[in-house]
Amino acid sequence: MSPVAAALERVRERIGAAAERAGRDPGDVTLVAVSKAHPVPLIREAIAAGQRDFGENRVQEAVAKYKELGTQVRWHFVGRLQRNKVRHLVGWVDLIHSLDRPELAAEIGNRVAATGVTQEVLAEVNVSGDQGRGGVTPEDLASLLESVASVPGVRVTGLMAMAPIVGSPEDARPYFRQAARLRDEAAMEFPELGIHHLSMGMSQDYEVAIEEGATLVRVGEAIFGHRSGRVRAEERVVGDVDSASNVRGR
Repeated sequence: MSPVAAALERVRERIGAAAERAGRDPGDVTLVAVSKAHPVPLIREAIAAGQRDFGENRVQEAVAKYKELGTQVRWHFVGRLQRNKVRHLVGWVDLIHSLDRPELAAEIGNRVAATGVTQEVLAEVNVSGDQGRGGVTPEDLASLLESVASVPGVRVTGLMAMAPIVGSPEDARPYFRQAARLRDEAAMEFPELGIHHLSMGMSQDYEVAIEEGATLVRVGEAIFGHRSGRVRAEERVVGDVDSASNVRGR
């Protein structure tokens, strides 16, 4: 068994245990393996071990990997997205986790109109209170959802949230609980949207996130290991519109 396969097995076991502690069906939780800055051979190892959902947070890297791996996997874009990059994703990315403004929804709608596809997205909500992070405020979430509901070809299926950097996974619980409450309220207020997903939890806290209702967990380091210092340095130098500094899966 490869190191990646062994790591996946451990993560899946912990996902199952966390779901059972919460009285949930483990099958209701999707593991998104965040493969940003990791090479395609490692992704192939994960595919061989049965992993199908992968997350990327830089558009250029995501496109390159899609060209190599195609539709044999389900692709998630988990990074902050700017309007001028939308055209590179629409038509093949299965789920965009980071919709945070009406203008972005409108651009996605314009792009899907030419393809005839429906783009599934998650509305990103900022529950941490950190103004340096992306996401709409909880107070403005309903307004965002109302705007997106009127955009043809864009379907909001849930919310995405990130806890702030805290001392322990347990410290993230109140933030995950708030995100779950916001998801439930949005589902009731906008029944026509079919909101059900909740993307939250990363390598250090995904078990707590599952206990609080996550349906998608974004796990990178616990599967693929740490990224190299060289890659991290290159990301800081590039500093492009893909916003690699907005870490949404680790």
